Amino acid sequence: MKLTLEQLYHKMHQAIGPSGWWPADSKAEIIMGAILIQNTNWRNADRALAQLRQATHLNPDDLLTLSQTDLQALIRPAGFYQNKAKALISVFSWLRQFQYDYAAINHHFGHDLRKKLRELHGVGDETADVMLTYIFERPTFISDKYARTLFTCLGITGLTNYQSLARICQLPPSFDAAMAQDFHGLIDEFGKQFLHPVTNFEQSFLAGDYLELN
Repeated sequence: MKLTLEQLYHKMHQAIGPSGWWPADSKAEIIMGAILIQNTNWRNADRALAQLRQATHLNPDDLLTLSQTDLQALIRPAGFYQNKAKALISVFSWLRQFQYDYAAINHHFGHDLRKKLRELHGVGDETADVMLTYIFERPTFISDKYARTLFTCLGITGLTNYQSLARICQLPPSFDAAMAQDFHGLIDEFGKQFLHPVTNFEQSFLAGDYLELN
């Protein structure tokens, strides 16, 4: 069965239910998680986040009072801790200039917001799109590894890296921020259930479906 992007979302939502993703109590926690999860798994990122929570209560100002050495020690379980420490400092130092007023930042940068996010140390394409979707509530498709694997199973070819999917996949105007957030969570949940290994896809509720990207 051929599916549009919106039909795929609704089919996944019906089969799996609301994803509840990103699980966090604050936008600051989402940002920390998005940086810590880079090039690792959630178990390692959660260990680092738990240590940050104990030391700073996940308060950005408290995080920024830490020395680089102390911050690196706290987030070591997430790996690449030197680069991730620099990224956390870079992002929250920038946000503090605006008193963490995400709506004001959104308005100030307008269409240039993604470009500005990409200029921050440690913020790549995926982290920038996560921030656009979950922090600034702009409906954005996150072309992560699970999405590329799923879309390949659904007949989309040539998905070799993040940009290869991001270039051809845009959410339709009917998507609001909540739907975009849920879609990302559903894709990752599907990936955990049916894409380890990829052959499990044939036992999933999407087996036999094909995606049509306009």
